[in-house]
Amino acid sequence: MPSRDAIPCLQVLADGSLLLRLRVQPRASANALAGLQGDALKLRLTTPPVDGKANKAVIAFLAKLFHLPKSALVIKIGQQSRSKTVAITGADEQLVRRLLTTLLTPETG
Repeated sequence: MPSRDAIPCLQVLADGSLLLRLRVQPRASANALAGLQGDALKLRLTTPPVDGKANKAVIAFLAKLFHLPKSALVIKIGQQSRSKTVAITGADEQLVRRLLTTLLTPETG
């Protein structure tokens, strides 16, 4: 299915939960998505990677982006790394895909 290939950072598991691969850039000038970096979504955060603050900022940013409670997101891989995999439960896959596609598509015009 072509739409699944369009977002290489997103994986759907058998139970319906989602995995989102991230590459986090701490200490950025603003919190923002910065496109794809390989098969990961690049996320810039103003938070420094100290005492788990960046991990909390990742969860808060994604929860707000996808309109989910923070409890619906868990960092499964990469607690101490810039490369992270976040498990998302209770999200509408099509909604997440639409949001990411919209955010990752360069504006024309």
